[in-house]
Amino acid sequence: MRVLLLTLCYLPDAAPNAPLMTALAEGLRDLGHEVLVVTAFPHYGQGRPYTGYGGWRVTNERRNGIRISRTPIYVGKGGSNASKILSWLSFNLIGTWVALKAAPADVIISPSPPPTLGLSEWLLASLWRVPYVYNVQDVYPDVAIEQGLLTNPQLIALLRKLERLVYGKAAAVTVVSEAHRDNVLSKGVPCQKIAVIPNFVDTDFMRPLPRHNPWSAQQGMDDHFAVTYAGNIGASQGLETLLGAASRLKTHEDIAFLVIGRGAARAALEARARASGLDNVRFLTLQPRERLPEVYATADVHLVLLRRGITGSMPSKTYSIMASGRPLVAAVEPQSEVASLVQRAGAGLVVSPEDPEALAEGILTLRSDREKRRTMGEGGRAHVAEHYSKQAVASQYDALIRRLVTRPRTRGRHVWHHG
Repeated sequence: MRVLLLTLCYLPDAAPNAPLMTALAEGLRDLGHEVLVVTAFPHYGQGRPYTGYGGWRVTNERRNGIRISRTPIYVGKGGSNASKILSWLSFNLIGTWVALKAAPADVIISPSPPPTLGLSEWLLASLWRVPYVYNVQDVYPDVAIEQGLLTNPQLIALLRKLERLVYGKAAAVTVVSEAHRDNVLSKGVPCQKIAVIPNFVDTDFMRPLPRHNPWSAQQGMDDHFAVTYAGNIGASQGLETLLGAASRLKTHEDIAFLVIGRGAARAALEARARASGLDNVRFLTLQPRERLPEVYATADVHLVLLRRGITGSMPSKTYSIMASGRPLVAAVEPQSEVASLVQRAGAGLVVSPEDPEALAEGILTLRSDREKRRTMGEGGRAHVAEHYSKQAVASQYDALIRRLVTRPRTRGRHVWHHG
């Protein structure tokens, strides 16, 4: 079948969703589908398109057997809601036009956020008379409201109307957790339309490597107990908790904290670390994708942090940590999706969110027990390999697509081409 994947981010973009969407496309390709990806120029975290991309011409390429059309995008600066929406809409307009120039798909898949992509899915699906699958990575606008990032009543009302429209017209709504399923159910979406399909990790790429490796040596971590946070540095993570734990552990000279990533809260967090004299905390930029297995292997312990009250979010780095064979300390709500996963897999410790003392104690517990770290790392790896590999999750999408599409187009009558 012909599958159109309409996604804002795709590798080599460094956005958290990019490797997920790339793995989904490649997993569906492996199952025999013909996949066309329409995506924006890579731009996450730089305020502009990455080197090698730019201008106002659509670029076309074939990567790993998949056709990819990359579109120009307005990249706003400052992170305001208006800037984000303009960025989303610029991709909506150009991405929809690019998709329309291709031959019709049998089914369309698109993730949210951004929530505006649902409009493009609906328009394309209506014109082509095909089903679309709306993949909810974060329930929007709920997550932005909870974090205090969205307060304008008129904008909230508009996004609520958009949410109802997109849910109502979708042939299926996929969610990554039971908490998201409950949220979508509460908004009147029929249960038979909802499928819980978790996120996943490429377990061939993200794999256990030696603790002492070239990246570890390069960063001077071979003689340290490395505690790593790698991912988005934003409002919902509450990395002030990490700084609090680092302050309590300053007397343990072998413990080094690595904070790797970008995000709206990074500058303030770095300033606070400097003001507190936390020499045991180092901030690094996003690392090249090809180095990530070494980056994850360098950690003796990884951290997953979420603020109080957040229960339905499942940071994709959780799966990457487990795939790397390293244990983690999750400072999250005990009833959260993250806590449930960590405890089922035996992949680490769960401590109270926004509690620096509890986080520090969890780190010390694992520091003192090498065998426990090994067992937890192996348990996490085995769990994701069985349940959250690219192959396992792509097969669930494959089954969903085959249920929705009863009469796929005949190959050869329509040829996907690049305009």
